[in-house]
Amino acid sequence: MKKLTKKIKIQTTITLVTGLHIGGSKENVEIGGIDLPVIKLATKNNEPYIPGSSLKGKMRCLLEQTAGAYEVGRDAAVNNLFGITENKGLRTDNQPSKLIVRDAMLTDASRQLLRASTYLDMPYTEGKWENVIHRVKGVAEHPRQTERVPAGAEFNAEFIINVWDDDKEEELVALFEKGIRLLENDYLGGSGSRGYGQIKFSELVKTEISDQNDWKA
Repeated sequence: MKKLTKKIKIQTTITLVTGLHIGGSKENVEIGGIDLPVIKLATKNNEPYIPGSSLKGKMRCLLEQTAGAYEVGRDAAVNNLFGITENKGLRTDNQPSKLIVRDAMLTDASRQLLRASTYLDMPYTEGKWENVIHRVKGVAEHPRQTERVPAGAEFNAEFIINVWDDDKEEELVALFEKGIRLLENDYLGGSGSRGYGQIKFSELVKTEISDQNDWKA
């Protein structure tokens, strides 16, 4: 029977190089207000955050693209770290994820800076107008306002890699770090081809948790 031998906690800071838009609920949007809001914490002053699912999904996608996998689940190394569920006729093969990605929250410094700013359109965020250019007339059409977390904002990020006794730890960590580098050279969230979502990770600080008494901390 396979045994979980250790957990590797990886902590870092995500800095927004350009404005970030990760879509949230459009409920309660007022007339004349933002057309495309960002996701926010309903229980904490409507602060924006980065969902762990957004980070994990984009890293997986980029790793599979570089591996030449034409669809999800077609690369064994990526499956080993990120997990996979496949339906094969009457049988379902489930390989749990070894990577846990926490939601990334604003740092205290960024929270205070954004809250105090007089240059933002809304608490913590900015509104950016987008439109479509008519190719014949050369005029802007269909204007809409997109909400973004402004460039310079920082978020605390945390990842956990679960290492089992039959794993090659260095390969798991190397694949994770490759995903981080790929994400830095791509974009997170929506409208990346328009300049949104460029991010930068600070130094990755790794902590090994091998004492099972500490795993609940």
